[in-house]
Order: sequence, then C-alpha cells, then structure tokens
Amino acid sequence: MAILMGIDPGSRITGYGLIEEVGNKTHYVASGCIRIKEAALPERLQQIYDGITTLIERYSPQSVGVEQVFMSRNADSALKLGQARAAAIVAVVNHNIEVSEYSARQVKQAVVGKGSADKFQVQHMVKSILELSDTPQADAADALAVALCHSHTRSSLVRMAGATGTRRRRLTGKP
Repeated sequence: MAILMGIDPGSRITGYGLIEEVGNKTHYVASGCIRIKEAALPERLQQIYDGITTLIERYSPQSVGVEQVFMSRNADSALKLGQARAAAIVAVVNHNIEVSEYSARQVKQAVVGKGSADKFQVQHMVKSILELSDTPQADAADALAVALCHSHTRSSLVRMAGATGTRRRRLTGKP
C-alpha cells in the first residue's frame, strides 16, 4: 500500500492529485488546485512551496510524479513554469521523497493510450479509471493523470525487474 502524489505545476494554478496503490489497484485519495494569489514571482513560488509542503504533511505520499516543462512559444511563460516546477520539487525533496518526472505525452499515453489526447479525454479517463462520481477540474485531473502515470511506470519497472530476475535464474540454472 502506497500513496502517490501527482503534480501539474503552474505559476497561477498548480494541480495536485493523490492516489493510493493497493496491490494492482489504484484508489482516489484527494485532488485539487493550489490557486496562487497575485503577487511578485518570489511570493508566488513561496505559495507553491507552502501548498505542496502542507499536502505532503497531510497525506504523507511515498513517491511523487511531476509533469515536465514543455517548450512553449513564449520563453517567459516557460521560464515561469520551470520556476513553479522547481518550487514544487524542492518542497518534495525537502521531505526526502522520491520524485519522478514525466512529459505531457507520457502522461497522456499512460492514461488515455494516445500521447496527443486533449484535456477532455484526460479528464474523462481519470474519472473512469478512478471511478469518480464527478469530473475533476482540469488542473486536478492533469495531476491525477500524472499520479496514475507514475503508478503505471512504477508497476512496470517492478514487473521488469521480476522478469529479469526470473530470466537470470533460467540462464544460470540457479534458484
């Protein structure tokens, strides 16, 4: 049993989603948005850091997935997004929690099965996979999708490690 957190960073809205892995199933724990109040950039980054810290202290996730920065046409926006990501990541690593990063394409592929899926498809699949009664807000759905992608990736790595161990035993003949 492990609680995983997904973060969809933003300089105005940072989405978060928490799921629990129980065996090979995932269950919804919580999701929402950290809405950043209008302020100078350092204060906005502090709000992200504080918000993520509060969530970590409340839910104690064992592992966190964060969406990577995508290159946009506006360099200033990409820079601010990178700084928002950094504030969230620093909050996580200050609690000695493992962080993994995923591209938007990887997240969409893991949840929808298509790396070019739109936001509505992601929201629909998150709602379906986690058996939610309501569709989560877009930023929260994206964060839950990051958490689901993180869960799938962790599970795949564990399966691959097990397969490699089995294969070695067959090749070497050792139990």
